[in-house]
Amino acid sequence: MNMKKTIITFLFALVAMAGQAQTKTATITGYSPALKDGTVAESTIDNVRVASDTVQEGHFTLTFPVEVLTKSYLFLEGEGCPNHLVTIWLRPGVEVKVTGTDCLFPLWKVDSPLPEQQTLSRITEYGYDTLAELLRLGLANASWDEEMPVYMKYLKQTMDVLPSLPVDAASLDELEGVAMMARNYPKDFPYMEQLKELEASTAARAPKGFEEQLALIHSQVYPPHVLQVGEEAIDAELIDMQGQKHHLAEVFGQPDHYVLLDFWSLGCGPCRMAEPEMREVYDKMQGKLEIIGINQDKLSAWQENDFSKSIAWKNWNDGKMGKADVENHYCDMKAIPYYVLISPDKRILWKEAGYGVGWFLGIAEAINGPKQDNTANLSLAVRQVYADASGTTVSFRYYGQEGYWFRIAKDSYLEANGKRYKATAANGITFDENNYPKLKASAITDGIMSKLFFTDFTLTFEPFDTFPTNFDFKEGDGEGAFVIRNVSVK
Repeated sequence: MNMKKTIITFLFALVAMAGQAQTKTATITGYSPALKDGTVAESTIDNVRVASDTVQEGHFTLTFPVEVLTKSYLFLEGEGCPNHLVTIWLRPGVEVKVTGTDCLFPLWKVDSPLPEQQTLSRITEYGYDTLAELLRLGLANASWDEEMPVYMKYLKQTMDVLPSLPVDAASLDELEGVAMMARNYPKDFPYMEQLKELEASTAARAPKGFEEQLALIHSQVYPPHVLQVGEEAIDAELIDMQGQKHHLAEVFGQPDHYVLLDFWSLGCGPCRMAEPEMREVYDKMQGKLEIIGINQDKLSAWQENDFSKSIAWKNWNDGKMGKADVENHYCDMKAIPYYVLISPDKRILWKEAGYGVGWFLGIAEAINGPKQDNTANLSLAVRQVYADASGTTVSFRYYGQEGYWFRIAKDSYLEANGKRYKATAANGITFDENNYPKLKASAITDGIMSKLFFTDFTLTFEPFDTFPTNFDFKEGDGEGAFVIRNVSVK
C-alpha cells in the first residue's frame, strides 16, 4: 500500500487566473473597517479573473468589462477572510456596493439596483445564521464531516425560500447549484423529493428565455446514465481551437490505441500540475495513447490563453463550459481534473477525479508491459513475468513522489487456477518496511516532474502447478493493498 495524495479541484470552488477583454464596464466597491491593508479582492467571470485590487483603509474597487447581465464572483484573500465565493450580478454601467463591519464578506450587505441581486440577497438573509456558522467552521479549519451537516442545512433553507422568489437568473442559478450538489452527493440526497417538486414548479412558472438552464437543471435532477468501467464509450461532438467540429469517434477503436479523456479548466491548479507528466507520457506513447483534452472554459478565454495554445495533444472544448452531455455521460461528479481511459476496443478501463502523481507513467508502463489491469493502483505496474517449474518471478515498477514511501506485504501472493501462490523472496525492496522510490523519472528539473521518482523490484512466488493464461497479483488482503488483475503469463 502507499501514502500518496490525490489532487482535485471542485468546480463550485474554482478561481481561474487569466484575462478577458470586452468594452462596457461595471464596478464593485467594497468597505469594511475590519479588512487588513493588503487583503486582495478579486472578481471572476466564467472562471476567468477579470479584476483585482488591494485593500487600503478597508476599501477596494473592482472595475471590469461586461456586455449583458453577467454573473461574477467576488473573493477576498486576507487575514480573517473565509475561503468562499460571493455571487455578484452585474450589467453595464451598474455599480454594486458591498459593505460590512467584519471580514465575513459573504454576509455583507449588497446594495444593487438589479432585481437578480435582490433575489440573491433574500436567499442569503433567509439562511443568514446557517451561512455564518458555515463560514466560521471554515475559518476554524473544521473537517468536512463537521461542515457537511451545516452546508446541507443551508441548501435545505435555499430550497425552502425559492418558491417565494421570482424565477430569474439568480434563483435558477441557486437551484442549479442545489441540483448539482444532489447529483454529486455521495449517498442518496436527503431532500430529493423536495428538489424534484421544486424543479417541476419552477419550470412551470418560469418566463421564456430560460429553457436551456431549465433543461440543465432537469438533467442534474434526473441525470442520464453515467458510463462505468467496462461499458462501451460513446461519441460526442466537440470544438477545436480554430472552431472546427470534431467527434470522439474519430479516435476510438483503433488497434492497439488507447484514449485518455482529460476534462480540465484553465483555473484548475491540479489540471495544470498534471500537464508535464501527461506530456512526458504523450511523447513516449505516440501511436499507442491518444490524449483528448476537453476544456470547460468559455471558448474565447480558452482559445486566447497561452497555456491552452501550448497543449500538444488534441485540445477540444464542449462549447458549454462543462455543461454538455459529454460530461454528463462520462463524469460521475462535477469535479476536475477528471480522467477516463478507454481501451482499443472502446471499453472504459478506468475513470477518476483528481490527479495522483505518477498515474500516467503507471498507465504507460501497463500498456507497454504484459497485458494487465493496474487501474486499482496506477502507480504500480508489472514490467515482465518469468515462470518455470522452480517459481514465478514478476518484475514491477513503482512511481511515487520524492519522500513518499510504499510498502509491499510479505503475505503478497499470485492468484490463479483457483489457488494462491505465496511470495517467497523480494529483490530491490524489503517486505513490510518503508521503501522509497530511488531514481528520477524525468530529466525535467522543476515542478512536480522534478519530484517524481521510481524504483524497480522483483518478487518471486511459489511455482504454478499448472501454467495459467493469466493471474492476479495481490499485496495481501488488507485495505488499500496493491492489486493488479489479469496479468498475462505470455
